Amino acid sequence: MSGRIRLLAVIVSIGLPLLGQAPAGAAKKGGKKGGFQAMMPDPLVIDDHAGFESIFNGTSLQGWDGDPDFWRVENGTIVGETTKEKPLPRNTFLIWRGGNPADFELKVDFKMNSTNSGIQYRSVELPDVGNWVLKGYQADLDFQNTYTGQLYEERGRGFLAMRGQMTRVEEGKKARVTAQLKSSDDLKGAIKINDWNTFHVIARGNILIHVLNGQLSSVVIDEDTKNRALSGLLGFQIHVGPPMRVEFRNLWLRKL
Repeated sequence: MSGRIRLLAVIVSIGLPLLGQAPAGAAKKGGKKGGFQAMMPDPLVIDDHAGFESIFNGTSLQGWDGDPDFWRVENGTIVGETTKEKPLPRNTFLIWRGGNPADFELKVDFKMNSTNSGIQYRSVELPDVGNWVLKGYQADLDFQNTYTGQLYEERGRGFLAMRGQMTRVEEGKKARVTAQLKSSDDLKGAIKINDWNTFHVIARGNILIHVLNGQLSSVVIDEDTKNRALSGLLGFQIHVGPPMRVEFRNLWLRKL
């Protein structure tokens, strides 16, 4: 008996459909549009917030904590801004005081006009360094879109996954690429400049997923039990350097 015939015999014996053949009853269940199409996942809806709660009221920084010299609400958005007259001595953060999410999904719209920023999660404060200073995972953002979409650990282990990578992180070792999701340049092409983009962060146990404008951007499996975090603070960053402005709106959190 040939290998192909043996394979077909096994498929038939365990009741699995042949490749390309719909399971019995599939067409009936789906009607005229039946077959596999009726069983496919629903299409992507980036602004689907079912099961999420809003964590920004659109009018004030109630529930948030940051340096009022740099953070404000304007036209329904959170604005972080530095100027030539008001430079930063160090990176500063706007911190959400609503808890320390563990497993969650976060959806945030952002746009920026210069320099570098980030969305902090599972982070801790460093009062010995200064007020409003965070250490932890960061969904990275930068105006040149060199790093936007990657996972960086602020004041920690540094680059954990570049845009387009799935990595595994183990204690005492550099992050190791386990799969290439898509090229960094292809993903960069989906990022809008000087316009709104949607960042979707998914944290489940030690698996961290970044989705940017509906595109899977980076994935980290963090097996470094000594240094990883399984819960912590959420926040937004303004980076030291030239004057910059970053805006955030439509902040939706779903605790899992």
